[in-house]
Amino acid sequence: MSTITFTNARLIDPESSEDFIGWLQIAEGHIAARGEGTPPVSDEQTIDCGGQCLGPGIVDIGVKVCEPGERHKESYKSAGLAAAAGGVTTIVTRPDTSPAIDTPESLEFVTRRAQADTPVNVLPMAALTKGREGREMTEIGFLQDAGAVAFTDCDHVVVNTKVFSRALTYAKTCGALVIAHPQEPGLSGGAAATSGKFAALRGLPAVSPMAERMGLDRDITLLEMTGAAYHADQITTARALPALERAKRNGLDITAGTSIHHLTLNEIDVADYRTFFKVKPPLRSEDDRLAVIEAVRTGLIDTISSMHTPQDEESKRLPFEEAASGAVALETLLPAALRLYHAEQLDLPSLFRAMALNPAKRLGLNSGRLAIGAPADLVLFDPDVPFVLDRFTLKSKSQNTPFDGQRLQGKVTATYVAGEEVYRRT
Repeated sequence: MSTITFTNARLIDPESSEDFIGWLQIAEGHIAARGEGTPPVSDEQTIDCGGQCLGPGIVDIGVKVCEPGERHKESYKSAGLAAAAGGVTTIVTRPDTSPAIDTPESLEFVTRRAQADTPVNVLPMAALTKGREGREMTEIGFLQDAGAVAFTDCDHVVVNTKVFSRALTYAKTCGALVIAHPQEPGLSGGAAATSGKFAALRGLPAVSPMAERMGLDRDITLLEMTGAAYHADQITTARALPALERAKRNGLDITAGTSIHHLTLNEIDVADYRTFFKVKPPLRSEDDRLAVIEAVRTGLIDTISSMHTPQDEESKRLPFEEAASGAVALETLLPAALRLYHAEQLDLPSLFRAMALNPAKRLGLNSGRLAIGAPADLVLFDPDVPFVLDRFTLKSKSQNTPFDGQRLQGKVTATYVAGEEVYRRT
């Protein structure tokens, strides 16, 4: 691999919280040197960044690729192209496929597909229980040996606390990370909106924000009992934040994430039953959105993810209650996150701490940083270029994005994985 020196770059380092004009050199797929001022003379390739931002590639936990079972919605090839175009250099894939990824054989299948078709790094998660049915835990040790980086039943809450506690206990003995969806399923079942005046006016079945708090409280209790490593996939309400803060203060091995949609949209965006805004959990109030942004700023919420969930037109072009939940977001994650930067709610090192460094640390990866020796997984982007999003230009097979037609600011210029360019905007 050749040596590449990036000059005149605005380096975004989430590990040191630095944001400065400098240079960065990569060699043999890793970061070799960096600094301010004049870069060392090199006979190899030099790229003048023209003052654009150069940061670590995004590590996106919770991406749904619809293989096996629903390849018409998203394949590894289309997801990989979308990730590269969005500055995502590592996608951590969910096991909520059809059938679920709950055996070493099915995990090996998706791993081979990813290696053959995807230009970015792909790390698969496996189901926590067989068929994601919450009755019998999977063979966690064997799945780890096959390459699973975490275990989750995604949005299927394990209702049986005995089954969940046994799975947490076994995961603890294996040193495995469990990712859960904190919701009280009795309250949240069938909900299409968050309870309140807006849902009442629209006549939508709604769920109280307390369902998230109740689900998190239960999971924290089981963590105290088992000592397992746990990550809450999405914390979206102010009600859940005090419980999360207490759990961290008490020394439990717990981290939490949130989705880009819950950081940048609220329940009013649903407007006249716009199904592209139907996600799970449903969009929250503006007060909740601002509280979650503050939690990301302080580090109480550790990660920001796309929660990329492709749905075809037939699944979305239905009455709001019947429409499928979810939105694609691999390509819109960074431009949407930059809304928070332009609104002066989060600075760029804080954004990349949540989108790159913290997810990498939670999974035990050396990426997500600009440190010497780290993998040369990088994104070069212009945070100021404005554009109107046209969903039909997205590289995902499905185009169910709530940002269609919206004005965004910030585009990826190039993406590098292990020092190799995998995307360049034309």
